[in-house]
Amino acid sequence: MCLSIPSKVVKIDKERNVAIVDTMGVQREAGLELMEEDDVKIGDFVLLHIGFIMNKIDEKDALESLKVYNEILEKLDEEDRQQMVIDDDNCENRGA
Repeated sequence: MCLSIPSKVVKIDKERNVAIVDTMGVQREAGLELMEEDDVKIGDFVLLHIGFIMNKIDEKDALESLKVYNEILEKLDEEDRQQMVIDDDNCENRGA
């Protein structure tokens, strides 16, 4: 299953039309092609799908979601956590 975990925008590269987002401590690039120009700002919380920002999310809702994700992770053993990462990396809808 693919989950879209709220990610915080930490940098925007307008020349390449990408944002650097932080997802629970992991930073990665995400395309801005699905968003209106200048709609995403540094500090915004966003949801990603197949490497693209698909929409913004309210900060309060994002922080509540992250709290729940952390609670779930705390209950998993290391093997289950690793399997979640593998499953996410192999998401069937993920683009190349």
